[in-house]
Amino acid sequence: MNLLTQRRMAAQVLKVGQGRVWFDPEYLDEISGAVTKDDIRKLIKEGKIKAKQKRGVSRGRARKREIQKKKGRRRGHGSRKGKKYARYPRKRRWISKIRALRRKLRELKKTGKIDRSTYRKLYALAKGGVFKSKSHLEAYVKEMKKHG
Repeated sequence: MNLLTQRRMAAQVLKVGQGRVWFDPEYLDEISGAVTKDDIRKLIKEGKIKAKQKRGVSRGRARKREIQKKKGRRRGHGSRKGKKYARYPRKRRWISKIRALRRKLRELKKTGKIDRSTYRKLYALAKGGVFKSKSHLEAYVKEMKKHG
């Protein structure tokens, strides 16, 4: 049974390519009897001819990759494009470090481990980039107390 003419007409009516035209296999003899576009329209209305959905690109793999990245995977050397300080800028690093140090200094002042003048000195030193971490600051305070 040659339904090429019907397929071509259906494609024109449905405004899709011929590859996307679907014929109901149970009504092929009825479809072969359709000779005008009106016949085709009637069959479309009855659901015996339909347009298949467009094929898209699946996002499944992309979603899976995103989940992996959220877990911290796929961040090795081979996946990196930017330089170290493009991926985690110096300024960002400085901000997180200085905030932690200043929090620690406030805490030390509040608990009475250091007085106001010492707090000011240490604050200035922290701003100058003397301490590389909170533990470094604590060690410095300990040494200061030991030496009076």
